[in-house]
Amino acid sequence: MKAEYINPFLESARIVLEQLIQVRPTTGQLGIKDVKFVEKYIWIQIGMTGQMQGDIVFGLHEEVALKLVSAMMGGYTITEMDELTKSAISELGNMISGNASTILYNQGVRVDITPPKLVESIHAAGFTPKKALTIPLIMEQIGELNIQVLIT
Repeated sequence: MKAEYINPFLESARIVLEQLIQVRPTTGQLGIKDVKFVEKYIWIQIGMTGQMQGDIVFGLHEEVALKLVSAMMGGYTITEMDELTKSAISELGNMISGNASTILYNQGVRVDITPPKLVESIHAAGFTPKKALTIPLIMEQIGELNIQVLIT
């Protein structure tokens, strides 16, 4: 697992979040952690094929997801994890990954991404924890979005 795999996703996430919610996220501590599905968390899983194989998983607490979608909707308060909220969070993961694949392409790395798959912790039964290169993005007054790279 190479640290440079996470950089295009980190750069893309900063750009997308700044454009969508007008907040410039700060970067937390890079580390290798087990990806474990926990209660009250939402995970957006995006597969990578081509010269990079594996998954990118964006993880955030449900409260953070609600605040993030509220900010994406121009401040309209979202209070529940309904289909609209889930769709918006999935699209956020898709936008970040799409931009990251363009960054990778410009660096000479050919990749394709799969459509986002939203995984809620209650539906993750049977998931085997895996090691991932992880970095949190901290959005002031919103919370953390964790980017986890499981690339081989």
